[in-house]
Amino acid sequence: MDAMGFGMGCCCLQMTFQACSITEAYLLYDQLTPLSPVLLALSAASPVHRGWLADTDTRWRVISGAVDCRTDEEMGLKPLERNRFRIAKSRYDSIDSYLSADGQAYNDIPLTMDEDILRQLMEAGVEPSLSRHLAHLFIRDPVSLFSEKIHQSDTEESDHFENIQSTNWQSMRFKPPPTNSTIGWRVEFRCAEVQLTDFENAAYVVFIVLLTRVLLTLQIDLLMPISKVDENFNRAQQRDAVKRQKFFFRSGAHLYDNDPELVKAELREFTLDEIVNGCQDFPGLVPLIRQYLSMSHTDVDTMCTLNQYLNLIQKRARGELLTTAAWIRKFVTEHPAYQRDSRCTEAISSDLMAKCVEITQGSYRPDELLPCTSSKTSDTLPQVISDAELYLDNRPRRNGPK
Repeated sequence: MDAMGFGMGCCCLQMTFQACSITEAYLLYDQLTPLSPVLLALSAASPVHRGWLADTDTRWRVISGAVDCRTDEEMGLKPLERNRFRIAKSRYDSIDSYLSADGQAYNDIPLTMDEDILRQLMEAGVEPSLSRHLAHLFIRDPVSLFSEKIHQSDTEESDHFENIQSTNWQSMRFKPPPTNSTIGWRVEFRCAEVQLTDFENAAYVVFIVLLTRVLLTLQIDLLMPISKVDENFNRAQQRDAVKRQKFFFRSGAHLYDNDPELVKAELREFTLDEIVNGCQDFPGLVPLIRQYLSMSHTDVDTMCTLNQYLNLIQKRARGELLTTAAWIRKFVTEHPAYQRDSRCTEAISSDLMAKCVEITQGSYRPDELLPCTSSKTSDTLPQVISDAELYLDNRPRRNGPK
């Protein structure tokens, strides 16, 4: 499976957020980082690869290995002779450093950087944390190059920068404004896995969007050592991580603390149920979202819709509903053709795909995967709207000025 086809063929659910300033972008980048492994586990949907039932539930390790272009020297298997750097991770992996001022105290893993690029950025006045981040990205070689993109003016185009930036496939991506564009500073949340239905995908997107509002409005602090985020990523990929794993997270008593040493000392391990729904030592992400929605005076109709999305997230975290990965694994292992040998044969795969299509199209709804939902939204326009459109289409047109 060491090929781009197996890596880039894995689908994921990515979200990009526009920030009002570089400072807010730093904050979102850092504060969403501890949430990345939580969402990876909650959205797990990839237990079968190349006809084999894996002992993991997510795509993460598969893609990481498929696009890992490090040489033996860069991986530390041989002495450095032809290469310049020892590189600890694949170019598809979790981030290695926070960007905000508050996050610097939690950068506890070595950061390999191109010192020449670092010096160039610092001399140009780029902030130190961002300079280190970019100098770290540029230890990689390009993986693709288009002939028509080689000769460009870097003052007018950003393709040379994006060639490296966009092929560092990390759990978060910090996106500077493109050249000659009105687009501002953006942050991309990249770890969630795609689901079978529009409803599920909408639920996960809404969940993360609302968490960004919680972070900015309630100003809670979720920062933890980067090394603990890495450990959480390792746990999030395991089979049935929602039920079987615990994750490092801040306790509720330290959501507003700005003392890194105290936070590190008091870091605790929680189940996903405790992180999402709350417990004695942590208020819960969904209760915090509901607190924000109450403060923002959300109207009743909107709350009804949001509650259906949040209920899905809560039930997945409790284990009341299966993750997509758990449902797929259950389907495969209970299939009459399964021989308890981890093989997902052509017959099993065909039946699985057919059932997935039924779920996506809404003709089949497994109770163990999806909640009962109701919606006021209809594919049919109300009659009053249809009448209004008909009137507008048929009304006499006035002649314009001659």
